[in-house]
Amino acid sequence: MTGVAVPEAPPGKLATVVTFLEMTARPLRPKRPAPLDKVALLRAEHCTLSFYRYLYNTVGERWLWEMRRRMSDRDLAANIQHPDVEIFVLYVAGVPAGYVELDRRTAGVADIAYFGLMPEFIGRGLGPWLLDWAIEAGWAGAGVERMTVNTCTFDHPKALLMYQRAGFVPVRQVPKIIDDPRLTGLMPRDCAPQIPFAAGAGA
Repeated sequence: MTGVAVPEAPPGKLATVVTFLEMTARPLRPKRPAPLDKVALLRAEHCTLSFYRYLYNTVGERWLWEMRRRMSDRDLAANIQHPDVEIFVLYVAGVPAGYVELDRRTAGVADIAYFGLMPEFIGRGLGPWLLDWAIEAGWAGAGVERMTVNTCTFDHPKALLMYQRAGFVPVRQVPKIIDDPRLTGLMPRDCAPQIPFAAGAGA
């Protein structure tokens, strides 16, 4: 796929490119061993808003995850507590280390809506292992014909390659411009220092 150029962002805005990927057949490969000891995955049944916001905000702050920070409690609860949405939390030695959110609300599709690690656990081999686990969990659902995921240029620089190595194929790319959440007060101004403010934003 020919890469779509990141557009120029006006002051106060940020520009990114979202890549949408899909997988149309369950991969056949040996189970990957957990890279660390004392690893456990538990489903957060009837996930509380406070716990979900902790997961989302802590995992996503480095990558400027902002969409669900903007959601009201009512709208967020409608998403995360839907019976066809599954949230699995990764623990290492009893400490939350990351999470996966599988969305099955579209018939025949298991979408990895959110996937990520806590900052302290990045670079320890957990990402590819957790992704393999999420893919197996996704295909284990009844009637699944396709898995989907998306990533953008704000995410970890190896995220797209990791998804492709796991068997996902890019199907389209969409440029996107958003309000910089660090300038609107939605997120701390000093988070995600690797993502520069747009020229003239007064940073």
